[in-house]
Amino acid sequence: MAATAEKKDGIWETVKTVFWALVIAGVFRTLFFQPFWIPSGSMKETLLIGDFLFVNKWAYGYSRYSCPFALCPITGRIFASDPERGDIVVFRHPVSGDDLIKRLIGLPGDRIQVREGVLYINDEAVQLEDAGDFAETYERQGSAGQYPRCENAPVGQGGDCLKGRQIETLPNGVSHYILNIEDNGFADNTPVFTVPEGHFFFMGDNRDNSVDSRFPQATGGVGFVPFENLIGRADRVMFSSAGTSMLAFWTWRPDRFFHALRLD
Repeated sequence: MAATAEKKDGIWETVKTVFWALVIAGVFRTLFFQPFWIPSGSMKETLLIGDFLFVNKWAYGYSRYSCPFALCPITGRIFASDPERGDIVVFRHPVSGDDLIKRLIGLPGDRIQVREGVLYINDEAVQLEDAGDFAETYERQGSAGQYPRCENAPVGQGGDCLKGRQIETLPNGVSHYILNIEDNGFADNTPVFTVPEGHFFFMGDNRDNSVDSRFPQATGGVGFVPFENLIGRADRVMFSSAGTSMLAFWTWRPDRFFHALRLD
């Protein structure tokens, strides 16, 4: 009987340990950091497929989307701080509910337009500086097995896939790389978008390979994103895997450990 009681006590202690571990992990994920795995190439070369990072969730305060499954009993935002132009932000898609990561380009009241591939903010072209080519191997990438798009297409398996690269500097001085795959593509010439109050405009750095705020929600795009939908800011890559799984340590990219996401 004593052995049976001890066994029951041991099981109960294990259950309590697992329960409190889950509670602590849930609180940590809700209030501080959310893990995020980069599944697509829309933010190349700033973020590569297979990058793993933690999103700073207190950067902008908290909304109902701060909790898993949007279960936080919050209306609007609490402890809110305004995001800055150029921030790399994880947000909840207003329609699909997917978590996406893009660069914040337009603030409330801004006029945003792309003309012949050049970004205009409030009718002023951003500063651009040529920065050579971004090169990667033409092969399947990530768990989805996607092939990269190339400016020098067609490219054979294992060949050099090239994209034109520029440094784009936003009006507040934030600089980052942008990539070009084609000239005068569908998103290289847009209407003027006036960002509504309480909303933001996002774009991917891989400009010809990003479905973002240039595309309306009715056509599967992102459109304008409400402040409430912002989850947090990405500042640094923790590590990166060029393979199909983060557990495949032999495919980790050594130059991406704790890699900062700002050029400056």
